[in-house]
Amino acid sequence: MTIAESYIQGVSTRKMEELVKNFGLNRLSASEVSRLCKILDEVKIRYLLVDATYFKVRCGAQYKNRALLVVVRIREDGLREILGASITESEDSGYWMTLFRSLKDRGLEGVELVISDAHKGIQKAVESSFVGASWQYCHVHHSRAVLESIPNKDKQEIADKLKEASYDEMKMQELAKELRDRGYDPAAETIDRFRFDLWNYKAYPKAHWKRIRTTNIIERINKELKRRSRPVGAFPSDQSPMRLAGCIMININEEWVTGKKYLTMDVE
Repeated sequence: MTIAESYIQGVSTRKMEELVKNFGLNRLSASEVSRLCKILDEVKIRYLLVDATYFKVRCGAQYKNRALLVVVRIREDGLREILGASITESEDSGYWMTLFRSLKDRGLEGVELVISDAHKGIQKAVESSFVGASWQYCHVHHSRAVLESIPNKDKQEIADKLKEASYDEMKMQELAKELRDRGYDPAAETIDRFRFDLWNYKAYPKAHWKRIRTTNIIERINKELKRRSRPVGAFPSDQSPMRLAGCIMININEEWVTGKKYLTMDVE
């Protein structure tokens, strides 16, 4: 039994193979790869969420950062599901495009909205890979970026105003002007730079807004990965964090696809 399989005892063999394949864990071993499904069923997705977290990995005599790229979808039945993951050298657009291409080759199509942080590699890969889809800047990441240059004495005040403006484009622009008037130009410029990428979620049912304007559903994955990897410190190879991540994500994914709906999809 592999490490991944030990986390999902009691799950049917067919289901187990589907889950492992969905995570892109094709580096586990040659015998495991031979058992994976060759392609996914055709997948039409309205909402796709992507994020990355980093691990320290030993590369020869050096320790380097490696990015774990994660792709999550909200299915047509309203359940969440992890579609794929990959360990790469960075979040450069080429690595994201490779992961997106592998998902498309397995049947992914119909993506309308991609939610992520503002990493340029993600933005470029989304634009190239999902023609016609919109990109939504995660409001949590946006708030962090705005507050980064705000002095501690004013952080809570500005955070409260950001929260109040998060559903109102005019209030957000008024806040940018206020920040500029108070000498907080970097924060104001952050708001201005993404003014057209904060509101794409409003093209979808209002009942979905709160959950499709952030990447919060991936935060549980990242937190659990960090918690479980903390005792390790640094991994001996790229395969090691991928094995750990795969086990954790299989467990989380099984809860998601057998649990409560995340969104009610048949609403206007």
